[in-house]
Amino acid sequence: MVQNDDHMKISILSSGSTGNVTYIETPKRKVLVDAGLSGKKIEGLIQSIGHDMTEVDDLLVTHEHTDHIKSVGILARRYPQLNVYANQPTWDAMLPKIGKVPVAQQHIFEMGALKSFADLDIQSFGVSHDAAAPQFYEFQHNGKTFVILTDTGYVSERLSAQISDADAYLFECNHDVEMLRMGMYPWPLKQRILGDKGHLSNEAGADGLMDVIGNRTKNVFLGHRSLHNNMKELCHLTVASMLKEHDFGVGHDFNLYDTEPDAALPLLSL
Repeated sequence: MVQNDDHMKISILSSGSTGNVTYIETPKRKVLVDAGLSGKKIEGLIQSIGHDMTEVDDLLVTHEHTDHIKSVGILARRYPQLNVYANQPTWDAMLPKIGKVPVAQQHIFEMGALKSFADLDIQSFGVSHDAAAPQFYEFQHNGKTFVILTDTGYVSERLSAQISDADAYLFECNHDVEMLRMGMYPWPLKQRILGDKGHLSNEAGADGLMDVIGNRTKNVFLGHRSLHNNMKELCHLTVASMLKEHDFGVGHDFNLYDTEPDAALPLLSL
């Protein structure tokens, strides 16, 4: 007997300072969030999890920084079935960078809005980052919830309450503060990353996770790791140690996953 597979499935195709792409699917919808790598690379990553860009219905954009929009225009022109969503300020900031996108494929996703895409409900929410109007997304299907939250300088109490107790998170742990301070970046850039409109450090990411992880939470992905100011092992150890110190059941109540900048994680069913 063939069982009805009514799960939401996710794969972090790429996460890091060099490019970001996430794949979400339900029985009736296939969605990408961001397209921060080359079109060819994204096509290959999707094929590596057994799918094809021709199957993807929608591309949601979080903000206009290059590591999130590099091939938005390329993919839109190459795949006419692809609907591209962003809020209006992001469209205004993004279009000069990505080239022509057919008008029929341009759609508005207002900050704070809830939209239904067949059997997938998507809630947008604003974050604190140095972009025109940065927003991320919460995905809901069949009683399961997946939240993407990267590229933010801090997580407010209001936002924590809004996104708490999801089944899975992709959560920013961008940099190690000492590596950043001692590293090669010019001081103004270091100040930007460390500021309220910058990025979450490993410690700040762990603090944010402690405010949102609930009984339903089973999978946490550590995302948007800096190429120059972090290391995978250090990031994982820092977050896992802080969570365990506060009696969070890492490896028991939920899994803690590392993400990669150039390799897709296997599809995970929620």
